[in-house]
Amino acid sequence: MRVHVAIIGSGPAGLLLGQHLTAAGIDNVIVEKQSRDYVLGRIRAGVLEDGTVAQLRSLGLADRIGAEGLIHDGVEIASNGVRRRLDLKRYSGGKSVTVYGQTEVTRDLMDARAKSGAATIYEADHVTPHDFDRSRPRLTFKTDGGEREIEADFIVGADGYHGVARASAPAAALTTYEKIYPFGWLGLLADIKPVSDELIYVHHPRGFALCSMRSKTRSRYYLQVAADADAADWTAPAFFEELKRRLDPEAADRLETGDPLEMSVAPLRAFVAEPLRFGRMFLIGDAGHIVPPTGAKGLNLAASDAYYLADALREFYGEKSSAGLDAYSARALARVWRSVRFSMRLTALTHIPPGATPFERRLQETELDAVFRSDAEARALAENYVGLPYD
Repeated sequence: MRVHVAIIGSGPAGLLLGQHLTAAGIDNVIVEKQSRDYVLGRIRAGVLEDGTVAQLRSLGLADRIGAEGLIHDGVEIASNGVRRRLDLKRYSGGKSVTVYGQTEVTRDLMDARAKSGAATIYEADHVTPHDFDRSRPRLTFKTDGGEREIEADFIVGADGYHGVARASAPAAALTTYEKIYPFGWLGLLADIKPVSDELIYVHHPRGFALCSMRSKTRSRYYLQVAADADAADWTAPAFFEELKRRLDPEAADRLETGDPLEMSVAPLRAFVAEPLRFGRMFLIGDAGHIVPPTGAKGLNLAASDAYYLADALREFYGEKSSAGLDAYSARALARVWRSVRFSMRLTALTHIPPGATPFERRLQETELDAVFRSDAEARALAENYVGLPYD
């Protein structure tokens, strides 16, 4: 098989890029290690930036988002038992965020890809990129039908943090930056009414908490826990009891409880690989960077990577210019680092690090208070939260 672009990974990053390319008439194939059902079974975030929704809308994929997505014009921040609302729309020039689960984004993209006839190969073993430092890179893998090979003009690694694409890059050409946090998030998903119509970020002496949702009847809650915490050590009643302790009294009284659909612990880290291009292989999404989930930027950065790379590939095939491809890594990384900065700042504002002193806790409270006392502080947080523009 020969195509213009071979994409490794069928998560939102690879699927969104593939949809952009298919719409532009650029032949592409996606090769995925897991099954379609496995990919759809991943539980991930679901707060979409204004720019991510605009991309999906431009591709004709906003029908279900329009019908089922929850538009949020603000977020709530609780500290010292007092909950206050940040008006995102007011401070961001009229923008909002949309709550729509990553699983649903993936499903919409998969359905659109199937309808377009573009090829996706699932359950491919031993996927390996070759010769991406030359003019004709190749992708090899194994399926039930035996060994297969795809020749392409370009290879795109959209296969996540543990994927083969970044691991195949020459070590001497790769620089990585990483911060590991000394705590994680214990998450619980349940079919219960959300405690609030908008997200609540909680700063509490016992640790951070987040009240989020996937729909008007499905809630997603998080607790800051030790980095080595095990979800198996927690019961649903213990989780809800701890969440109530961290919420303000009004929210605690409204909190519904129920049986969890899923409970898991996610470590918090920031990670960036530079560059995002190695000859004719490019990295997008978690293959190239991870941010703390506090700012809800992971999926949205995958979307902006796909946007930048699709733009560059359209220019290459449409105008016979490689300028966009040459600029892709720097262009994408500039937005990545701004999002890392925001996500780490919001994490620092709302979480209680082990061994935090009374001075550090009071400083956190003062910084959070400043968001509601200064238009400049409120604007900075709101503009980053709804999503910075695509440069």
